[in-house]
Amino acid sequence: MRLSQILFSQGFGSRRLCAGLIHHGEVQVHGEVVDDPDADFDPQGLQFEVSGKTWPYYEKALILLHKPAGYECSQKPRHHPSVMSLLPAPLRERGVQPVGRLDEDTTGLLLLTDDGTLIHKLTSPKHHVPKVYEAHCKHPVDAGQIEQLLAGVELHEHELKVHREPELVKALAAEPMGSHGVRLTLAEGKYHQVKRMLAAVSNRVERLHRPQFGALVLPAEVPEGQWCWIDSPARILGTSAAA
Repeated sequence: MRLSQILFSQGFGSRRLCAGLIHHGEVQVHGEVVDDPDADFDPQGLQFEVSGKTWPYYEKALILLHKPAGYECSQKPRHHPSVMSLLPAPLRERGVQPVGRLDEDTTGLLLLTDDGTLIHKLTSPKHHVPKVYEAHCKHPVDAGQIEQLLAGVELHEHELKVHREPELVKALAAEPMGSHGVRLTLAEGKYHQVKRMLAAVSNRVERLHRPQFGALVLPAEVPEGQWCWIDSPARILGTSAAA
């Protein structure tokens, strides 16, 4: 693939801008400046530098962001900055989108990708990709509440302000964390689901954090507001290959 096409595919601007970066000596491959936009390289596994920063080539981008509180998972935020503002321009340019959403006050593991098929696989209810949430609640979490969360609770229509029948929603797993905390594993991703489930057992979420999505655990070395590449969807799906 031509070097200018590689840069274009990775979000470094228009074809003309990518060619200009190369002509001006801003691009290195294998440690050497390449000033020919038509220079041909095998993109698979390729690492290159643009303006001194190393970038790996990925046909589809898949990244993990440690989301801080106070950011909205929206391209057009209303009240808080968008999580997109935490990403470098090339990732925004190539059109990565959040895989599902976390509320503005929720922290933790957020995936973003430009792979629409993968977004569907990770968010569709039929695939049952589990997500783990850690909630700190206003009131103590007792054994009775844990039992209700596992047995299923009703999410009432007035909470959503839409007209539909209440439905029973179960946690795949629920375990207490200290006196006021609970760790929930959910297969669905309904609107404000954790908060609504805790409200259904007469409690209230005060802080919410997602440490795990599928088989992928939030790395300790990625601080709030920072991101890292995920090299394969298999790390999320817990498979040897992304089926």
